[in-house]
Amino acid sequence: MSVDESRQSRLRGGPDLVADGRSRSGGQGGQGPFLVVGLGNPGPKYERNRHNVGFMVADLLAERVGGSWKSAARVKAAVAQGRLPLNSGAPGGPGVVLAKPLTFMNLSGGPVSGLARFFKLEVGQVIVVHDELDLPFGTVRLKKGGGEGGHNGLRSMSQSLGSKDYLRVRFGVGRPPGRMDAADYVLRDFSSVERPELPVLLERAADALVDTLVEGLEAAQNRWHVAPA
Repeated sequence: MSVDESRQSRLRGGPDLVADGRSRSGGQGGQGPFLVVGLGNPGPKYERNRHNVGFMVADLLAERVGGSWKSAARVKAAVAQGRLPLNSGAPGGPGVVLAKPLTFMNLSGGPVSGLARFFKLEVGQVIVVHDELDLPFGTVRLKKGGGEGGHNGLRSMSQSLGSKDYLRVRFGVGRPPGRMDAADYVLRDFSSVERPELPVLLERAADALVDTLVEGLEAAQNRWHVAPA
């Protein structure tokens, strides 16, 4: 049995998981591979919820790299693999392992840490896309490390990885109206006012993530944190 076949058998029921060359870039840009995690809850009931924006961006990225989602049953995640294009559109960008944990949000860390161990990735090679209450709807912000802001998926990841120093793409969903509970708010679908804008904003979040992996965190922040004219 080859090394790659052995890897696949250890993730019984999983995709063709192939680990390529590894640079320990820590957000400086590079060839990867990177573990790109979209946070959300599994199942059609939650599919269009604000809390599932990470899944939505991960789906866009899978389309871009031509990857198909397959179940990695042992780590309880859906996984797709590919290589991002460079910003010029030319091939040769970073290799990525896209992941959607199939546990519920507050248990996301287990699948993430399992995949990181499988691919022998360091925390700085993990980047997560998640909903952010403290940003206006559609605003994208990039960071490395920091607190979890009450986000159960991030808290689970930090605990399982043993570090908060992973990269983050924060997609603003805004604060709940009136006295609505924040948990109820994020588990509702985007509003009829928000939905027409959502596809373009999700594409922007995917673009920001690609810039982070291709050019590095600081360069991507300089581009995406500038207020529009």
